[in-house]
Amino acid sequence: MSSAPLRLFLPNPMLEGSILQKLETAHRHTTRPIRFGVYYKNTLVALCHALEDHILADDGTPLVITAFQQGKWYLQEAERYADIAQYSRHIAIMAASESGFAEHPTSQLPNVDLVGLDPGDPVAQEWHLIILSPKYTAMVICQELSEADYGSAGVPTSDLERKFYGLWTFEPELVQDTAEIAIAHIKKYNPELAQKLTADKEQIVPSMDRSQNLGAVVSRVVDYLQTGQDNLSIPTAPQKQTLDRNLVSNEIQAFLRMAQLMDMADVNNPMAAAEVVVLAEAIGQLLDLPAWQIKRLRLAALLHRIDPLQKAESVLTDSISTRYQEDAPSCPLTCPLVPGAQVLRTMPRLRAVAQIITHQSEWWNGTGEPAGLAGDEIPLESRILALLADFQWRVNQLKSSNQSREQIFTQALDECKQQQSNRFDPKLVDTLTLLVMGLQQGLDLPIMTPKVSAGIWILDSQWDSHSKISEQIGSYFT
Repeated sequence: MSSAPLRLFLPNPMLEGSILQKLETAHRHTTRPIRFGVYYKNTLVALCHALEDHILADDGTPLVITAFQQGKWYLQEAERYADIAQYSRHIAIMAASESGFAEHPTSQLPNVDLVGLDPGDPVAQEWHLIILSPKYTAMVICQELSEADYGSAGVPTSDLERKFYGLWTFEPELVQDTAEIAIAHIKKYNPELAQKLTADKEQIVPSMDRSQNLGAVVSRVVDYLQTGQDNLSIPTAPQKQTLDRNLVSNEIQAFLRMAQLMDMADVNNPMAAAEVVVLAEAIGQLLDLPAWQIKRLRLAALLHRIDPLQKAESVLTDSISTRYQEDAPSCPLTCPLVPGAQVLRTMPRLRAVAQIITHQSEWWNGTGEPAGLAGDEIPLESRILALLADFQWRVNQLKSSNQSREQIFTQALDECKQQQSNRFDPKLVDTLTLLVMGLQQGLDLPIMTPKVSAGIWILDSQWDSHSKISEQIGSYFT
């Protein structure tokens, strides 16, 4: 979901009747309203190219619906879409008609259909890429800011500084909803095509491990975001700093979206990440950890479930080894990493988070994985994360019993204590005991869920968990 990664807040720049506006209206009064953001053009180009190229590397044969604003933008990408069509079930392309729009060879392919939009159609001002695959869902949907939206600074003269309002997401519900809205819009121009697209959409049966398939998609997105920025010619230092922060924000967003979907897919424990985050923050405060370490622990807690992605093949295999040169001492270069943590390591500011996630499966007695670290050799945050993830899982398993809240906490804690000095750091078990005593005596820990698109918050020294990024959705384990 989305807020404003560029710290730019607009009243409502969406055009009336646009797909973006219809999507926002449909979700406005739901329990999870959409939070849109503002993105630089180079970010969106990298995202779209990553998602398009993943179609070429995957065998999911997706349904693809896209909008190019103007026909000339489609013509620039038409050869590329000829390749994409070979791997797709069907492609519908919306754009304002221009000379050569319908005559290009790609437009003549049997599974490619064009929708020539009227110049006054608000959708002709939008930029979409909607992908519905049995293995994953993904979309980019946005529209360029108007002159009024840019404010006193005016419309940028550099293409580099153009900004778009919208969102990108992997969330199946949002992608499905957007596809339906887009098909309904296409129906106004071509009812037969809309019927065909609806039939294609209904034939796509999601795979059971769709969240795990996201591993390769996220790897590619992160790689393209980095490569896209590396290839930019940035004229001034302030611009470079702004774009660097935007890059980190979008990289983190990719992982937060993946982690969010993994939680949603776990019907028995859908709040795992949020609950481990709030436990980790409480433990960090009891241990009097510095603020920067608690923030780092928070992000690791949000992402701690990426470990199941170890079966996914990273698209960064060749580039990962060249980016490992600054690993922390406790993890040698030969230390195997799950692909999710591998991609995190390609981001200089997130290597410490990758290390925390990687070593959460180490055991205090040295018999764990992946490096067989023991005792204080294991990073402190990894030890905290291992204990709290296990405790949270045990509490969640016991919720279906007829025990009271206090009894559930006691039993979960006792089961963790049975593994202290073996699997868990005994001092951390003592700290968890203090926290459980507080919970049993009525202490409430509000669960906070991150607004995913504001990814930079987690590394921002000015971050305030209550006022800037999170919203209370209930009390802990009630």
